[in-house]
Amino acid sequence: MIDPKGPIAAAEWLLMINATEIMLVVVVPVILATLGFAWWYRASNGRASRDPAWAYQGSVEFVTWSIPALVVILLGGVCWIGSHQLDPRAPISVNAKPLQVDVVSLDWKWLFIYPDQRIAAVNELVIPAETPVSFRLTSATVMNSFFVPQLGSQIYAMTGMTTHLNLLADKPGDYPGLATNFNGDGFSDMHFIVTAVPAGDFDGWIAKVRSAGAALDDPGYAQLTKPSSGVPPTTYRSVDPDLFERIVDQTALNPDKARAGNAWCPPTTAAAGG
Repeated sequence: MIDPKGPIAAAEWLLMINATEIMLVVVVPVILATLGFAWWYRASNGRASRDPAWAYQGSVEFVTWSIPALVVILLGGVCWIGSHQLDPRAPISVNAKPLQVDVVSLDWKWLFIYPDQRIAAVNELVIPAETPVSFRLTSATVMNSFFVPQLGSQIYAMTGMTTHLNLLADKPGDYPGLATNFNGDGFSDMHFIVTAVPAGDFDGWIAKVRSAGAALDDPGYAQLTKPSSGVPPTTYRSVDPDLFERIVDQTALNPDKARAGNAWCPPTTAAAGG
């Protein structure tokens, strides 16, 4: 989080720095005043006088209430404006077409679907650097949270719902991603690497994935929904581009199955009320 590699993470880091500096306006003087009062009113200081009958002084009350109030107003304003500017749904303003990636949280792995390229990957997310990535997220099991600290904006993935997130990597590199909402025995192994590569290398990776591996069909997805941890990165040469919508629809219709960790049922079964 303190080493941002994208505009969203950098803006969040700046917001954190600004909030800390504003709070230090109160924290530092209070610490110094505490030390100063303790030293001045020590038992050996005969010059320190006090009034045992003192109960109220308007100037003291004004300082002790006005300064914290101003800090709260300023801090609230900065955080309010900064948070709204960092709305996860807001597109990133750059001269590049966003890459669409659909994210599905499973027990205990991440499924990444590239609907425009019609490929998919498990626990591996490859993106082009300097290109915005538009995520749609859901969960095929219990609620989870998707987070790539160096790119920014933790966001929840929930059963039967779709959340949105826009991120961008400034430069090529490997950026760790993880689940940040405890969801059972395999939680600690539910992590992945975001690999940002130059645009030409991304096209090469797409071609490589399409030329090898299995297709992610209905039986393949049904196998993925079974709980498993420590799953190595896997790619699929083809996938139904509407798989994400089908997962959202099926988990919305069958929440009990989703909570049990097996959200998938074929469309024909669901249509029949099963």
